[in-house]
Amino acid sequence: MHDMPRPRLPYVVCELNRHGKLVWYFRRDKGARIRLRGEYGSAEFREAYEAALSGNGIKHTTRAKSGSLAWLIAQYRETSAWASLMASTRRSRDNIFNAVIAKAGNAQFSEIGKRSIMKAMDDRKDTPAAAKNFLKVMRGLFAWAVEAEYVQTDPTLGVKAKLPRSNGFHVWTQAEIDTFEDRWPIGTRERLALCILKYTMLRRGDAAKLGRQHIKDGVISIQTEKTGAWVYIPMHEELAAAIDAMPVKGLSLIAKADGAPFSKEGFGNWFKDACRSAGVPGSAHGVRKYTATHAAESGATGKELDALGGWTDGGKTAELYTRNASRKILAKEAAEKMWRKAR
Repeated sequence: MHDMPRPRLPYVVCELNRHGKLVWYFRRDKGARIRLRGEYGSAEFREAYEAALSGNGIKHTTRAKSGSLAWLIAQYRETSAWASLMASTRRSRDNIFNAVIAKAGNAQFSEIGKRSIMKAMDDRKDTPAAAKNFLKVMRGLFAWAVEAEYVQTDPTLGVKAKLPRSNGFHVWTQAEIDTFEDRWPIGTRERLALCILKYTMLRRGDAAKLGRQHIKDGVISIQTEKTGAWVYIPMHEELAAAIDAMPVKGLSLIAKADGAPFSKEGFGNWFKDACRSAGVPGSAHGVRKYTATHAAESGATGKELDALGGWTDGGKTAELYTRNASRKILAKEAAEKMWRKAR
């Protein structure tokens, strides 16, 4: 006998699956059911519920012919390997899986070989990033399938994704920060978003879910969704002023006009629109890079940057910023010595 939580959230229904486990779904009126992962009331559950409520939920297809690729994906989606992924990762991989199912869901997964994966990569050659993400998702699927003994070999082994050389996201300049702030003064959602990104260095998904519940005694404490690392950020006075100037309608400081929460992608797209309106070529991640660069040039160590940015890659990302900052400082010192000697 399971105790049902009270009060129940709107549009939430539950049922016992074949394993006797209580499973939760979101269903508005006669619409499609959307699986809500995580324990009822957990952060993962709330995120899935809010995504479904705002229309960004993932609809899983469970009726697939045994032995088909769609069937294999459905089995994978019910495993602990899938559940262990971050909610945002599952959402992005779901989108790729749904596209794969639409195009090749009826194919027998036992007949998918390296040539099939390479052909799918070639079909995406005009979008290298999409090809790389496709390979990553299929590699995760077949690594699990090998371990579960559905297949003997992983068809993604030896397949590589090549991305064109790039400097990545544009790093904001101080002039662009000033231009954005002139366009969006304190009291606007757009200015609050910039302050959050600038003074916390949070990724767009974390910035979208940041709320007053994460602030206590002048410190922001939040678990980052990408790495699971906790970050603790002292509140900057300008960020505090921007928060105080904006009414909060829901759990998040930044929400849609109707109070519904933003998804990670929705927040990023909305902020890009604000950048275009201000006439700056920026993005949310570009502000994060601006802050990391400023921190490194101000003398922050690699460990300090890891703590601020929530990086857990053994200092590799932080080293990029500290190394570039060191080169800039050394170049400046070398130039001063050279011109001083010339005089």
